[in-house]
Amino acid sequence: MTGLQVRRAEPADFPAVARLTVAAYEADGQLKGETGYAPVLADVATRAETGEVLVAVDDITGEVVGAVTFVLPGTPYAELAGPGEAEFRMLAVDPAAQGRGAGAVLVGACVARATELGCSAVVICVRNGMAPVAQRLYGRLGFVRVPEKDWTPLPGVELLGLRLDLTRPA
Repeated sequence: MTGLQVRRAEPADFPAVARLTVAAYEADGQLKGETGYAPVLADVATRAETGEVLVAVDDITGEVVGAVTFVLPGTPYAELAGPGEAEFRMLAVDPAAQGRGAGAVLVGACVARATELGCSAVVICVRNGMAPVAQRLYGRLGFVRVPEKDWTPLPGVELLGLRLDLTRPA
């Protein structure tokens, strides 16, 4: 996990964030049979207007290697978050940079931001059967399955709700 810093994305980062997010979702097989989601993933500017787009940057090269969108309930990109909860969406690590801890660093930044804002929990959703590496990461970090947060945005796309309780001591 060394060699990476997390900061808020700047407009100059948006093309790199768009590219790596689509590439990561394609590499995980999450865009197979999808129509219309790749452009949503690539529209970083719109996400940045109503949420916080965070990037993981290589300390040496300055290259953006991962990104995530942190949102609060009631904002356009919030899907699961209820009162007092924060949510993150579109966590992605450039396939060429995976295995360096960027995903964990970005999740940690979202948890820290939620804690700073006084949130009681962080909620996320993962596609059922996809991204087992991501699901293992979330489990290691303390996220637990919350079946009442499961939902299906499109036929054949089943999303599983996960929650990290911030009110219990670690």
